[in-house]
Amino acid sequence: MLAVIVESITTILALCGLGFYLAALWSARDFARRKRRGADQFHPPVSILKPLKGFDHDMYASFASHCHQQYAGQYEILFGVTSLDDPSVAAVEELKGEFPHVEIRVVLCPEVLGTNGKVSNLAQMVPQARFTHILINDSDIKVSPRYLERVMAPFADARVGMVTALYRGRSHGTLGSKMEALGISTDFAAGVLTARKLEGRIRFGLGSTLAMSREALDAIGGLAPLVDYLADDYELGARIAAKGYRVELIDEVVETTVPAYSFRQFLAHQLRWARGMRDARKKGYAGVLFTFGLPWAVLNVIAAGASLSSLALLSLVCVARVTLALAVGVGVVRDMQVLRDLWLLLPRDMVALGLWAWSYAGNTVTWRDKSFALKDGRMQEVSGLANQQR
Repeated sequence: MLAVIVESITTILALCGLGFYLAALWSARDFARRKRRGADQFHPPVSILKPLKGFDHDMYASFASHCHQQYAGQYEILFGVTSLDDPSVAAVEELKGEFPHVEIRVVLCPEVLGTNGKVSNLAQMVPQARFTHILINDSDIKVSPRYLERVMAPFADARVGMVTALYRGRSHGTLGSKMEALGISTDFAAGVLTARKLEGRIRFGLGSTLAMSREALDAIGGLAPLVDYLADDYELGARIAAKGYRVELIDEVVETTVPAYSFRQFLAHQLRWARGMRDARKKGYAGVLFTFGLPWAVLNVIAAGASLSSLALLSLVCVARVTLALAVGVGVVRDMQVLRDLWLLLPRDMVALGLWAWSYAGNTVTWRDKSFALKDGRMQEVSGLANQQR
């Protein structure tokens, strides 16, 4: 009796996953076919804000890509650090020498405003920004020469408060790095495109690109209210959308570096992301259970004793999953690594299902070697929490 129940449940969940794959393919097709805005019509001045902590060799190329912009408007790049002794400062000084035509400044951000150090820095950087539009992205984001032109074009419509963009991850050799990059291109991006289609528009931001007007940022009270949030990018876009502004997802794709994670580090990073999304988007995250078509189909084969019908379902789901990975990962995100790592789809999806379940088993996350307790999206350092309870 139990075997029949398990078989029935996994069959239903596998079919739900198949439905998600088809919906995601439909969403990707809709995104690819929409008309791109004219990128040569609106070039407002923009301040690029990049919070820094530490430095690795991949960052300099990412910094330099922001200095090669084919942009008709003015722009400046502000790098925020908590201390002038940070090793990234020397790289910024080198950048200034290489690109004297670009306005580049280091902003000292000595105050700790909350548990999210990145947002704490950004909140101190905003008052130093000169221009009417703000663009925030991470220190390891690498962009194309027409990035600014394409990001700023949608702001010609005064109803647009934020512009964001998809990204792909450049992996570094290890299994954990490859699995994370594969998940970004074939799962995360597919979920974003599906949310955009089903909800009529995107209502959140992606940390790879958070461009916004000063007006929209001021309407939500600036960045200070977000200094304790883990999923700050999601929260920033959601609050701007809640104020009646449009959030636009453009078809520019940027690149981030995925570190050479050990498998354990990969799991910890994915769990942090999962618990952040669990708190930020509660209903939507719960529904992720129904998107794991391939793992559920494999479990269905096991529960059904490899019956003909279960094998047929697995074959159908597998074709849909691979098609989605190629359509979004290669077609939309333009990540050629997907072709190399396609064989990792099943193990990556199985791990993702396990992490989804495990994300509900606790409320702690690890970030930069510190542990935090998470409640309604806000972080509190575990050591600080323990001191309060004594």
